[in-house]
Amino acid sequence: MIVRILTEGQFNLPGAFIDELNELDNKLVEVVEQDDQENFGPALEALLDLVREHGTPVPVDELVESDLVLPEPDITLKEAEELFVGEGLVPD
Repeated sequence: MIVRILTEGQFNLPGAFIDELNELDNKLVEVVEQDDQENFGPALEALLDLVREHGTPVPVDELVESDLVLPEPDITLKEAEELFVGEGLVPD
C-alpha cells in the first residue's frame, strides 16, 4: 500500500501493517471526536511513525498514486476534525 504523509512524501507500507494502521487510525478518530488535545499529538505521531518505521520511502522521481493520504505532522486538532470523521482515513 502506498501511503503519503503530507509534507514528507510517499512510503510503500507492507500489507502486514494495514490492520495496525487501521487500529491507530481508529484511535486517532476517537481522540479527535473527544476533542482530546492532550492525546491528539501522541496518537497522530504513532500513526505516522508506523508508516515511517515500516514503510519504504518511494523515490521522489517515481510517480505512484497514493492509496492513502495522511495529514502533515503539524496539523492541529481543529484541522484534523475536518478530516477524521466516520471511519477515519483508513477504510475498513
